[in-house]
Amino acid sequence: MYNVGDKIVYPMHGAGVIESIEEKEILGNRQNYYVVKIPIGEMRVLIPTENVNNIGIREIISEKDAEKVFKMLGSKSEIDTGNWNKRYRENMDKIKSGNIYEVVEVVNALMQRDKEKGLSTGEKKMLSSAKQILISELVLVKNMDPFEIENMIDGFLNH
Repeated sequence: MYNVGDKIVYPMHGAGVIESIEEKEILGNRQNYYVVKIPIGEMRVLIPTENVNNIGIREIISEKDAEKVFKMLGSKSEIDTGNWNKRYRENMDKIKSGNIYEVVEVVNALMQRDKEKGLSTGEKKMLSSAKQILISELVLVKNMDPFEIENMIDGFLNH
């Protein structure tokens, strides 16, 4: 169980801060929800408190882990020349995992592929979403502005 003020990661949406825990009735079902404010786009999401373990909610990474993430950014990855569909599914699974290191792998691979061969529209969207997920967590860990974090990420990726 998390508390108001806790910083958590919601796979596929990013990291945020629990603003409140409220009881709501949705589709005739009353239950408690975490109201989470995600720093990117000022988005708010409701997460049923009962589902937390099933959907992979976790606490944000430590400062030390954030440094590891920055070290991973821009590292060369094996370019998958295989089928677009297979690559897309594998990347989507990594993003859905909620594991920040897997999200970094997706960002690295897609940025590298974009430089070398270009990306399809679907992969461009995926890259944008993976970067936003990464930025949202690093913003909370480093207590920095989203634009500063994005510039840092781009700096690592463009080397």
